Amino acid sequence: MRKLLLAAASLAVLSATPALAQDTVEPAPEATSPDGSPAFGIEPYVGVLGGWEGFDNNPSTGSAVPYRPRRLQGGLVQGVAGVNVPLGPVFVGAEGVVAKGFTGQIDWEYGVMGRVGPRIGDSGMIYAKAGYMWVNFDKGRNLQRRDVHDWSWGGGVEVGPKDIGLGGITGNSGFRIRAEVTTFGDADSLRPMAGVIFHF
Repeated sequence: MRKLLLAAASLAVLSATPALAQDTVEPAPEATSPDGSPAFGIEPYVGVLGGWEGFDNNPSTGSAVPYRPRRLQGGLVQGVAGVNVPLGPVFVGAEGVVAKGFTGQIDWEYGVMGRVGPRIGDSGMIYAKAGYMWVNFDKGRNLQRRDVHDWSWGGGVEVGPKDIGLGGITGNSGFRIRAEVTTFGDADSLRPMAGVIFHF
């Protein structure tokens, strides 16, 4: 009887061992972001945006924008280059921007911005951004200063192919459509921009 119990116990242990080994050998699933890509990493990108900026007629006291007899405004085309760092459901990032005025009184703008926000849908993101910008106005205008600089801040949204019904075209890399609004100094300007971001 004792031999029979010992054989049954040995059989039970041996049959449980493969299942136990299988449970311990299998790795835990890798964390992913909402679009199925790795949750942590580095995502460089470049982009082209177009838009318009108009500065207030009467900027608030202490603003870096010089006094002028009429409103300064103009159309802009802007290039951006930056990097996103996905952190699971959120991201942080930084980008450099250069804009050229093609109508109106704005000649050049350039600066650096930081971004942070949640990742949404399959490949989208909502973000707040802040940084420092330099603005160069047209030399033909009668201004106290042509070159001004101050803090810039605002926010926006990016949506990828899957979020706008184009799933499967680019997978986890390709392009996003961006729309954002920023301002200069103490809310001395309104700057809506939209364009395409190509990420890698």
